Amino acid sequence: MTLEEIHGQETMPETSDSSSSSAATGNRMQKAGKALQELLVSSQRRGCLTAGVYESAKLMNVDPDTVAFCVLAADEEDEGDIALQIHFTLIQAFCCENDIDIVRVNDIQKLAAIVGASEEGGEPRDLHCILITNPNEDAWKDPALDKLNLFCEESRNVNDWVPNITLPE
Repeated sequence: MTLEEIHGQETMPETSDSSSSSAATGNRMQKAGKALQELLVSSQRRGCLTAGVYESAKLMNVDPDTVAFCVLAADEEDEGDIALQIHFTLIQAFCCENDIDIVRVNDIQKLAAIVGASEEGGEPRDLHCILITNPNEDAWKDPALDKLNLFCEESRNVNDWVPNITLPE
């Protein structure tokens, strides 16, 4: 799958037979957004959240087996950043190769409100890539992670390999 195909995909294909299908899709997206918010909060509380493109790449290179989930985030102004898009492509390829579920979020401000916009030292946080880690496979079973894994599996069944999620208000 090429980058153009991924960017050309809609969040979910709509069927023309009824509006109930699009209502079900909207409800499914809302549930996924809520689950992502819950997962981000709980993983940050547990210290299982890695933020930043370079930090994420380092972690995936050193210990890919601990990565449980990946979130890529970009605002409209980031869509023209070729270097960021190349990083996203490489991260997506790595995640697909290592069976790591991955989603995209189009609102970094909402993401910053959930996980915090800056580090302890006051530096602005790079939220373009966030990894949820699980250092010990049996140590952490999060229902939000299970919901998101199911959402990603359902999305792949309709050829949406990197689904977009809208975070709740």
